[in-house]
Formats: sequence, C-alpha cells, structure tokens
Amino acid sequence: MSRHWHDLHAPDSRASLYLRAASKRKISGDSLPDTGLRCVIRAQPDNLAAYRRLCHFTDDGRLPGTYPHVMAFPLQLQLLTGHDFPFPLLGLVHLYNRIEVLRPLGGIDGLRFAVYADNLQPHAKGGTFDLITEAEDGLGLLWRETSRMLVRGLHQEGQASELAEREPGPLAEASRWYADSDIGRRYAKVCGDYNPIHLSAASARLFGFPKAIAHGMWSQAMALAALRGHLPNSGYGFEVDFLKPVRLPSEVVLSASEAGPAGELRLDGHGELLHMLGRWDQL
Repeated sequence: MSRHWHDLHAPDSRASLYLRAASKRKISGDSLPDTGLRCVIRAQPDNLAAYRRLCHFTDDGRLPGTYPHVMAFPLQLQLLTGHDFPFPLLGLVHLYNRIEVLRPLGGIDGLRFAVYADNLQPHAKGGTFDLITEAEDGLGLLWRETSRMLVRGLHQEGQASELAEREPGPLAEASRWYADSDIGRRYAKVCGDYNPIHLSAASARLFGFPKAIAHGMWSQAMALAALRGHLPNSGYGFEVDFLKPVRLPSEVVLSASEAGPAGELRLDGHGELLHMLGRWDQL
C-alpha cells in the first residue's frame, strides 16, 4: 500500500487530542487509513529524568529503550484521533508491544518519528491492528516499536488466527515491586497517557474494571530496567504480551532467563495471576 505522509512541525496539544478522543465513541469504518504522520520530537531533560525515576532506569547517558515511546506518544495520539481513523481511541486494548533498539540510544537531542497503522486482522473479540512507530537520527533508522491493539466489536472477514500462548519453562526470580494505588496517575503525569482505566477506581469502573489498572507500558519499562544487565546496549528486540491486568495496588514478581542473546520473562501476581509474558532476542 502506498502511504501518504503528513509532516508536522509539532503534534497538537494533548488537551485537544483527548477532547477529540472523548467525542468519538463508535466505530466508523472497517479499514485502516493509508496515512502516516512524521515529526521531529526532542527529548526533554526534566521529563527524561522523571521517567528514569518512575521506571527505575539508571542514568547511563542513553535513553531507556522504552523512552522513545513516551516521546512519540503525542504523535500516536494524533494519528489515532484523526478524522480518517475509524476506531475510537477509548476502549482500545493494548495486547502486545515490541521494541527494537537497532543502535545505541546515546547522545540524542531529538529524533524524527514516523507513526502509522497497519496489519488489520480478525480476532475472536473483534479485530486487531498494529501501531508502528519508527525513530531516525541523522544516520537512519535507530528504534522501532510495534503495538498491537484490539478493537472490540469490530466485524472482520476471515478466520481469527489462534495464537498459542508460549509459556516459558522454569525461570528464576529477577525482581519484584509494589504497584501502589497512584502509580497510574504518576505515570500519566510523566508520560501523558491519561486513559481513565489507569487513574482511579471510579474512572476505571466506567470502562468495566473494578479497580484502576497499571499501564502496560509501565510494567514493560519496569521489566526492561530490571533486566538491563541481561541485554546489550543495542541490537536487541524486547517484546511482551499483556495478559491479566495489574490491579492497583498489588505486588508483582518478575522472573527471567539468565543473561544471553535471547531469553524469556514473565510477570506474576498473587493468586496465580499471570500478567505478562515476554522475550528478548538479538537483532
């Protein structure tokens, strides 16, 4: 498909984007637009420092592998709330995320981001699409992210693929942490993701959750920070499947393979709740 790119000087304000998201509650089509957005976005030192503290990354002179997602988030919001985008933002479910760090993320002031949606597929509960985000510096592609999103209630032709859950073998505990009741609000303040399901029990109940739940990207970032000694500085992929949500507050346990070019991880909660399965590999 030939993609039509729109180059922006800057994304719209988050306030206007969230107002646009709140005004759309129904599916308005069954195909993805052929448009994409591009924009140069600069890292903000104070925000980067706050993100490191929030997700337990050390300051080693490089961007955390998940931080370009935070930089690109307003651009992603603008794509997903565009007039030509057929699915309402509120209600999308984040099923899977993969980041690829192709080269070291050091010495970065700004990056040129490109965001588009692709790969619409039937699913047992509706349909899924991939939100693709790519970041370039002066030398070319540096970082890539694939976020798979579920659109509940979407009717798609074809058979929904059955993806077998890849349960890892026995893994040793690598870390554990407590997700307190306000982590959703603190993550939103730093990263700009003010989805109501993360902010309070009252706002989460409006969308069918009995309690607020932690952001999946916070859990992924915490896992990546805890496993920083297992992975190289670059040339790796790190992916997770988001399974049962982490209800707030709760304690979770991260287990992982030994350090190496490839490995597996899992995030468990109390009562045999499996929150997240993941893996890393060498590119």
